[in-house]
Amino acid sequence: MPIPFIMPKVDMDQEKATILSWEKSEGDPVKQDETVLVVETEKVAIDVTSPATGTLVGLKYQVGDVVPVATVIAYVLKPGETLADIPENIAKPADDKAASEVLVAHQQSIVSVPASPLAMRVANELGIDIALVPASGNRISREDVEAYVAATKNAATISHIKTDKIAATPAARRLSRETGISLDTVTGSGPFGRIQAEDVKSTPLTSSQAANERPAEVIPLIGMRLKIAQRLQASFQEAPHIAETIEVDVTRLEGMKKHLNEAAQLKGTVKVSMTAILVKLISWALERNPYINSSLANDSIYLWKNVNIGIATAIDSGLIVPVVHDANLLSISQIAERINDLSVRARQNKLELKDVQRGTFTVSNLGMYNIRQFRAVINPPESAILAVGASIRKPVVVDKNDTISVRPIIAFTLAADHRVIDGVVAAKFLNDLAKVIEYPEILASSVS
Repeated sequence: MPIPFIMPKVDMDQEKATILSWEKSEGDPVKQDETVLVVETEKVAIDVTSPATGTLVGLKYQVGDVVPVATVIAYVLKPGETLADIPENIAKPADDKAASEVLVAHQQSIVSVPASPLAMRVANELGIDIALVPASGNRISREDVEAYVAATKNAATISHIKTDKIAATPAARRLSRETGISLDTVTGSGPFGRIQAEDVKSTPLTSSQAANERPAEVIPLIGMRLKIAQRLQASFQEAPHIAETIEVDVTRLEGMKKHLNEAAQLKGTVKVSMTAILVKLISWALERNPYINSSLANDSIYLWKNVNIGIATAIDSGLIVPVVHDANLLSISQIAERINDLSVRARQNKLELKDVQRGTFTVSNLGMYNIRQFRAVINPPESAILAVGASIRKPVVVDKNDTISVRPIIAFTLAADHRVIDGVVAAKFLNDLAKVIEYPEILASSVS
């Protein structure tokens, strides 16, 4: 029997994945564990490998499609097997009479059974009355809907198909609304002629549509970008954010960075960034302020024993947060190596799930873009995030005699979930952080 190729679930909270590319095509030979397609979950891009050795057939989805986990996306035929061996496969009728006979046979076999949510969605997209779809098991599946459409596709009259409903994916409908391109003018390339987002994008505007539209590149809100939007919207709506800012003299910190990089050059090791140093100092402050290193879940506050600091990193497809695990147990040079490795792999789309999981606190540094101060949105399920601004040289009073000196100053803004963290708790964390930044020799025993 052909082997079903199923969209895998690789993360506990994963519900779907977006197909980024097919590395193999219909009819190609594949080997077990050979990469067949690349998908993007809400967190990372993942290579999906073949479940068996054989011939890849029955590709059900295209690049850009968002597919629920545990859905059959194709089949692998073993030697001697054909498409007819695929379970529940119904051959396309040769003529209208055959199609009508198949339609009658289907209608006579209809029983009253429930339908899966995916079957309901696909039936709605294809304009099918789900009540008329026969089930092959104890409930109507997506495959049942598609088999029913295949069996009736050539019928001269299919009374149950709603003529006012055009088969199109949600992304295609959204693009249609945004661009003004009518779905009536688009030819679908998906299963059974279903219109995909790419079909809308490749359809030119008519002269009347173009006259009323401003030129724009339309980018579907899918995959990682969609998940970022959903998570941050939920964070801002559910967590009452408070924000506190402190300005810190980083003169000694800059001296430490210079010293560490001189040593790194002699050793031939990775150059140390300001972010790497700050991660070490932040981990020290987090150990002394456990409520900042916490999460709210199941009506309980979890004070995490591990200090796992996420580094907000911009990539072409959006924002990702690779995590430096157990940062409090690492030296600054070790943290620098971890951050460098994570950053390189993030931009190459080569991060693994373990690289972005189990974070307890996040740092977002926009100082390199000359942003002086900003407030970041908390990265759920964490309870706080630290925004780091640019180092700005400013005149400051440096002693009790009101002596003024020009010093490098950085603004640090802590955004915290007020359900977990009170204002004074946030202030104590910032004060501890300022102390260790201004006097980094406190960490002398940890620096190597």
